[in-house]
Amino acid sequence: MTTVSIVPISAEEGGTAYRALSGRRRGAGKTPGEALDAILEQDESATLVVIQRNGPDRFFTADQRRRLEDLMVRWRAARDAGSTLAPHEQEELEGLVEAELRAAGHRAAALADELEK
Repeated sequence: MTTVSIVPISAEEGGTAYRALSGRRRGAGKTPGEALDAILEQDESATLVVIQRNGPDRFFTADQRRRLEDLMVRWRAARDAGSTLAPHEQEELEGLVEAELRAAGHRAAALADELEK
C-alpha cells in the first residue's frame, strides 16, 4: 500500500501551504487537496485515500487529548529548560501516549472492517 503524508508548511507569502510526500514523489498546494492532486498526477495507478482527522473519537476522548496536549507542552518546556517532568506526570504522559497508540490500532482495525463490508 502506498502512503501519502500531507503536512502543513509556511507559505512564502505568509499563511499555510501543504506538501504531500509519497516515496520519492513530492507535491505542493495551497490546500491539502491540491497537494494530494499534485502527487496523484505523478502516478496513474489506483489510489485509496484515507483522511484521518486528529480529533476525539470513541478510541481516545476529548479529555484524554486535552490532557495529552497539556502534558506535552509541559514536557517540552521542561526539556527546553534542561529539566524533566515530575515522575507522576511523566508516568501519566507515557500512559496517554500508549493509549493513543492503542487507539490508532483500533482505528485501523475499524477501517479495515469497514473496507471488508
